Amino acid sequence: MVRAAVLPAVGSPLEITDIDLPEPGPGQVRVKLAAAGVCHSDLSLTNGTMRVPVPAVLGHEGAGTVVSVGEGVTHVAPGAHVVLNWAPSCGSCHACSLGEVWLCANALAGAGDVYAHRSSDGSDLHPGLNVAAFAEETVVAANCVLPVPDGVPLTDAALLGCAVLTGYGAIHHSARVREGETVAVYGVGGVGLATIQSARIAGASKIIAVDVSPEKEELARTAGATDYVIASENTAREIRGLTGKQGVDVAVECVGRAVTIRTAWESTRRGGRTTVVGIGGKDQQVTFNALELFHWGRTLSGCVYGNSDPAEDLPVLAEHIRAGRLDLSALVTEHIALDGIPAAFDNMVAGKGGRALVVF
Repeated sequence: MVRAAVLPAVGSPLEITDIDLPEPGPGQVRVKLAAAGVCHSDLSLTNGTMRVPVPAVLGHEGAGTVVSVGEGVTHVAPGAHVVLNWAPSCGSCHACSLGEVWLCANALAGAGDVYAHRSSDGSDLHPGLNVAAFAEETVVAANCVLPVPDGVPLTDAALLGCAVLTGYGAIHHSARVREGETVAVYGVGGVGLATIQSARIAGASKIIAVDVSPEKEELARTAGATDYVIASENTAREIRGLTGKQGVDVAVECVGRAVTIRTAWESTRRGGRTTVVGIGGKDQQVTFNALELFHWGRTLSGCVYGNSDPAEDLPVLAEHIRAGRLDLSALVTEHIALDGIPAAFDNMVAGKGGRALVVF
């Protein structure tokens, strides 16, 4: 038996309960979690913005120690420190053949085949986003674990599983920020803070953080923001005022709201680039007229998992961590237990804090 946070139904409160976790079968790995980040995607699963079969164990940003492995698993062994990879690429679909592994059509295809049963009634539990990290231990497919790079503390490594890969990739893979360019980051949560740090690493000359909360200014500036703007109907105008009336070269939207996406687009210069990281609902409709699209020549693009390849990007991130350029601990504003996840969701909705980290 292990403790886990279970979503019994969409829209229902999480239940912290004991579950019966099987030993790993062929091609599976059992991991004892050290830490798990509380991500906005987990909240989106609870409220139905993203679909998940229920009941489910949520959590997708985690790291821990391998307890045991099933038949055929050779790339990790018991005692190894691993990062959970919630979207492993299959290597054979059309997207993978193009090198776009973050768009793999089969990344979540086998999620229902690997997990556990509730001890109370024996009903199947779905592993939300493949890895079910909101549990003391989890069983995952072998391709859902990657070795923690040398020099990265195990607890901090949990953040590599989503927030850091997403924020770093948004800057370096999606927007492709060049040294000296100006950047605006909308939303100063865990992903936003990782994005700000990544923009600093890329050599951005000006990094403007935007959020509804005045309390997040210190977090943003510590991460590398040169300016801080409180979100309002005048945000785009303020940003143009900070950039010689031109607008930023790049805007990264980490909120997932139509008004924020539109504002991010408006805050870029003519020919600027906007990358949308935030996950919004189907009701969030963004509109443009044909003339402005022609006149401004701006680019608007979606960004999935930072357009990252975890196997290739983790060693690069580790080098930044070892060199002191990337500070994972600076993303975390609260350390909690499993039963603190609902409150962390409430803080997320209220726009409070950065990343909450469940420490086991």
